[in-house]
Amino acid sequence: MTTTRSALAATIDPAAEAALDELLLSMADDEFVIGFSDSEWTGIAPILEEDIAMSSLAQDELGHARALYELLAEVRGDGQSADTIAYDREPAEYRHARLLDHGRGDWAMTIARRYLYDAADGIRLEGLATSSFAPLRELVDKIRREERYHVMHATTWLDRLARYPGEPRDRLIASLDELAPDAATVFTPLDDEALLVEAGVLAEPMTALEARWRATITPVFVGLDLPMPPAGNLDGGRSTHGDQFRWLWGEFTSVRRSDPGAIW
Repeated sequence: MTTTRSALAATIDPAAEAALDELLLSMADDEFVIGFSDSEWTGIAPILEEDIAMSSLAQDELGHARALYELLAEVRGDGQSADTIAYDREPAEYRHARLLDHGRGDWAMTIARRYLYDAADGIRLEGLATSSFAPLRELVDKIRREERYHVMHATTWLDRLARYPGEPRDRLIASLDELAPDAATVFTPLDDEALLVEAGVLAEPMTALEARWRATITPVFVGLDLPMPPAGNLDGGRSTHGDQFRWLWGEFTSVRRSDPGAIW
């Protein structure tokens, strides 16, 4: 954070500025990481239509990430570009949810992770739909229009795999079991998030948003007889990352590291 506040940061309560920075960075990193991870399905998805669908979803997520990084860069006002924030950090400095650390895996793993994330992201975006911070509110309005299709896609595939007996259902359940400890990490509490709620930037604290997420997914899981993710330990939910993410980081930063002047 700079000592001289940017013009955009000056529109919010100074006490909430650091918390806003953390919120924008966590959202941008979520979209960035899942976008790059899902782009790996291009050319190898189960059917041709899914090659196209996953490429489109990944492109949407990376577009959302870019818009959020650009907003963050403007809020910081320290001369850093969106590219710098996105690519010029070490793996430990990323603040995406640990749910997204899990590798691409098979198709069932990708669908399980995407459903859990998209449902959670939808609730988080609802919590920002009336944000007092106008640039974020306007961006969220655009993102929500695109994200509703992501939820529809993930829900359709979750239903399809869950209802197909044998290997498809077994793989889905195994994936959900593996993801379960990290399923709620999208709602890892932010430092000083109470200041965001007080300032009207965020409608509710993350614990309340998590409860709404569980209320949303419970009928789906019960209807499909799938194991609900338990309440997990969110400690380090956005700061502890494993080897699978380090590998992905190596992939998406490879061009940047070989040519620091490259842009995305």
